[in-house]
Formats: sequence, C-alpha cells, structure tokens
Amino acid sequence: MFIPIGDDNRDRRILPLVNFALIAANVLVFVFLQGFGSNARFTYALSMVPEEILTGRDVVTEDRVVSDPETGEQFAVPGLQPTPWSVYLTLLTSMFMHGGLAHLFGNMLFLWVFGDNIENSMGHVRYLIFYLVCGLAASFAHIATVVALSQDPNVPSLGASGAISGVLGSYLLLFPKRAVRVLMLRTVITVPAIVAIGMWFVFQLISGLGMLGGSETGVAYGAHIGGFVAGFALVKLFMLGLPPAEPRWR
Repeated sequence: MFIPIGDDNRDRRILPLVNFALIAANVLVFVFLQGFGSNARFTYALSMVPEEILTGRDVVTEDRVVSDPETGEQFAVPGLQPTPWSVYLTLLTSMFMHGGLAHLFGNMLFLWVFGDNIENSMGHVRYLIFYLVCGLAASFAHIATVVALSQDPNVPSLGASGAISGVLGSYLLLFPKRAVRVLMLRTVITVPAIVAIGMWFVFQLISGLGMLGGSETGVAYGAHIGGFVAGFALVKLFMLGLPPAEPRWR
C-alpha cells in the first residue's frame, strides 16, 4: 500500500500555520487529555455517538467485560460516559481524538503532506473552516451509514480521518498531477497525486462495499468517503474570489 511522505511544495507562498496548529492540537489532545489512549473515560465522554446526534439525548451505559474471540482473554470496556455539554459539540471534539498512536500518526502524516497545499491555496481562515466543514460532513455520512446498514448506533466514533479525507478530495481536484513521494515496499517512488490519492479512495470504496456484506472492521469508511466527497465538491466554493491554484506537472 502507498504511504505518502511528501509532495512538491515549491509554489508555497504562506507558512501553513493552521495546518501546524491542527496537527499540534490533535497530538496534544491525545497526549495530555487522552493520556496516550489510557484515559478511556475522557474518550468515551467526548467521542461522537450516532444515537446521541440522532436523538439529541446524552447516552450513558454501564462498563462491560468482553472476550477476545480468538484468545478468550477478557478485558473491561468502559461504557459511554456523560457528556459535559451539548452532545452536538461532540461532532467537533471527536475530530481531535484518536484511538491509538498508529491512528494518530497515520492521520497526521496525511495532514502534514497534503494540508499545507490546500491552506496555501485558500488562506488560513478559509482553510480552517473548510477543514471543520469536511469533518462535520464526514460525521453525518458516518451516521447515515450506521442507519442504512442497521449498525449499532451506540458505538462511538472519533478521529480526524473524515476532515483529512476532505483535504484529500480537494487536493485531488486542485492538483491531480502534482508529484507525490510515496513509500511502497520499502522503496520511495514519485507518482502523480491522482494515483496516490486515487488508490487510497479506491481502497475506501472497496472496504466500504465490504461493510454491505456484513464485514466489520472498526473503521468508519462511510466517514472517509463522505469527507472526501465533501472536500471534492466544496473546494471550488471555498476558492471563490481567490486566484486559481497553479498545478505543477512534474
């Protein structure tokens, strides 16, 4: 699988302060508020729960013990915790939390590689609003998927993946042939963005279709696809009145 590690930034005119701040916020929340993932009660209080968004009612559940189907090992899973404010604010708070180090690192790597180019094209304020709007669209897409597939609406969702998927969608539209360096099988190669991002999106589609067959992975592919589509569809709107992005062809 392709892992992006860099792209062509020679046309960058501004320092991507918002992108830096978003990365810092995600890292700081994971380290200091989630305790590197150990503070489950904080995480279960501020994650987005589809049932809460659909009903507007805070859902609190009991702790439970579950067993690993392969090893038989039992471990405690905290129940949903009281949300200290309106449940609708979890649509925002959930964007800045992650389920583990690998989840955080993967998301921040994609944001580091692709986000600065979109901020450079939109400017700081528009980029921040665009990022948050894509994240909200991704959450609503996830909720729609949960309802459509009759999944458990009390399973919490968290992560920046939906918003970052919107960044990828906008990047694909603005810079389809921009050179992206990717790591593949321990080798660094350069491919056009349409290949790097296109392969990522195809994987999301295939995995999302797998959910229709009853496959459960714990990954919110509906959110990824929804965020990507939102970013692709909205980027031109957010670019109104600005000079067009200059694509690089090599």
